[in-house]
Amino acid sequence: MPVPKHTSDIFEILSKGQFICSNSSKDSIRKLYNIIDENFEDLLEYFSNINLILEKGDEYYMFTRVENKTDLERKLEAAFKWIDILDFFKTVDQSFGAGYRFTPSDILIKLSVDVDLKNKLEGLKKYASGKEKHAEILDKVLDQLRRDNFIELENEITNSYKTLSSFHYMERLVLSINIAESAQK
Repeated sequence: MPVPKHTSDIFEILSKGQFICSNSSKDSIRKLYNIIDENFEDLLEYFSNINLILEKGDEYYMFTRVENKTDLERKLEAAFKWIDILDFFKTVDQSFGAGYRFTPSDILIKLSVDVDLKNKLEGLKKYASGKEKHAEILDKVLDQLRRDNFIELENEITNSYKTLSSFHYMERLVLSINIAESAQK
């Protein structure tokens, strides 16, 4: 089973829990996406030998693993965080998703006129390590999204961000939650 020469680069990114997205503004990431796309079956088998599952999402790739109960509880806590973050950004703009471009200053302007948005940002304070100012909370959340490869800084001069295809993962996570009617009462 031949694997591409960039397999170690793919492993380096995906093993950190990050994504490789087709719409990244970085040529090197788009190149790795295409390499995975062309060699998916071989890479799937290769990584399965070290207990990693290569998964294809909607224009992104990621690793998953079989989890034990404590890891599952940790993931549930992370899911709650992502639900709160997704709710905030969908309140900013319903069309917020893969390919969406924005600046933090755009969001801060919307905060000044939207009480619901301001309350949701206040709710994200728990993920921002005690930050008090709205700009600090937003910066912390954006930094988390950037580190987890859901967004990337597209232009350092204008401080504009681009939402990556991996954002579909977060959206699908929330959409896959199904609460039975009997549990809602």
